[in-house]
Amino acid sequence: MTSADLIALVRKNPVSFGSGLIAVVLGLAIYFRSADLPAAAALLEQKATEGTRLANNVRYGAQLTEQLAALTAAGREIEGHLVRGSDLANNLQYFYRLEAETGTKLIELRQNPSSTSAKGAKGSFAGVSFSVSLQGDYPVILDFLRRLENGARYCRVISANIAIVGPDRNTPLKLALNVELLGRP
Repeated sequence: MTSADLIALVRKNPVSFGSGLIAVVLGLAIYFRSADLPAAAALLEQKATEGTRLANNVRYGAQLTEQLAALTAAGREIEGHLVRGSDLANNLQYFYRLEAETGTKLIELRQNPSSTSAKGAKGSFAGVSFSVSLQGDYPVILDFLRRLENGARYCRVISANIAIVGPDRNTPLKLALNVELLGRP
């Protein structure tokens, strides 16, 4: 077969020879580019993850101003319920106010020294500890505890001990509490 016969064959079947040539070129391109395939797949995965993250940021970012306002309002509300560890007069006044509202008799009330450094308190909040002893009838003591629990300050009762004051069952009860109010040191 001479070159003239080969040219005549190509002119007779141009589509077949063109398709074959394109197939050979594509096969060679795939063969030489297949080494880059894992790196390209990793790059695609990285870009897809970053795109998803950015799309979520845009979608959730639209509500940031409302969420910030809600969190700021909640922070102000919490701040209004806190006590200051150094403000002894106002802290004790809270318990005296509860005494007057409920009709109990405070026997002992003291603010315990701060032990936040020993506990390693997290964040900017710390418990301000109090020892409270009071006397009263059972319904009055329960009213004191309810007002303490639902009052203007966030409260946690650490320990409680209740006892009858006298030999008779109709005598008043004595309640000894260790209480922590949420506050700032």
